[in-house]
Amino acid sequence: MTDDLALDQRDGLPDALRVLLETYPRAGWNSHANFAGLVQFWLERHVMFRKLTSLLQEDAERAMDGKLDPEQQKARLSRFGGALVNDLHGHHQIEDHHYFPALSGMEPSLLKGFTILDKDHHAMDGLLDRFTKSANGVLQNGGEVGRFREELLSFDAMLDRHLVDEEDLIVPVILKHGADALH
Repeated sequence: MTDDLALDQRDGLPDALRVLLETYPRAGWNSHANFAGLVQFWLERHVMFRKLTSLLQEDAERAMDGKLDPEQQKARLSRFGGALVNDLHGHHQIEDHHYFPALSGMEPSLLKGFTILDKDHHAMDGLLDRFTKSANGVLQNGGEVGRFREELLSFDAMLDRHLVDEEDLIVPVILKHGADALH
């Protein structure tokens, strides 16, 4: 039996968990009074994760095409791949231990959504492990950059699915209640 809400199975959150998104649509987020500060910072972190995966993908493709020196690609992979892994782990820990419990307390009807996001983080641990092993294969063993790129594409798709769903659930809650309610 498959879990239709598992990260690798779903194409979005169920409508019942997106109810606040109707009241607080994405198009109005940055003009909302509660956007500045926490929401803006949090979304900037998500943008950074997306930029890092894009940069790593571009580097891998340039290396595969002979347009980026392999040693330069390895140095950039080490730097930006390490930042991606470390920052994602830290980001998820803060969410799991502080934000998700606090936010689900503000909106108990969305508890299932926070449970889904928490499960995503456990699934992401496996994805991050595969990403790290694939990157280390390139860095340490001269592994095939093409294989790393394929792993990165899979990783990026799952990461983006998680980030979009997380944004759709969390941002409206913070906009509704304000960041001060998290303390």
